[in-house]
Amino acid sequence: MYRRIRDLREDHDFTQTKVAIYLGMSQTGYSKYETGENDIPVAVLIKLARLYQTSLDYLVGETDCKNRYPKAK
Repeated sequence: MYRRIRDLREDHDFTQTKVAIYLGMSQTGYSKYETGENDIPVAVLIKLARLYQTSLDYLVGETDCKNRYPKAK
């Protein structure tokens, strides 16, 4: 999962600082998510999935399909 969020960030040409600002945290704190030093809270995973327009399943490695699921009605 940690590698995947780093790869997504790099694919979007975002810096760690830019993503950290989006998440409302420090760059150092975000960096620890990418290295696996800190676990990523579900609320942060949801924000990352929205930022990268992907699913939580993709972020956590349950699927290799990047597409988001349709919203529930």
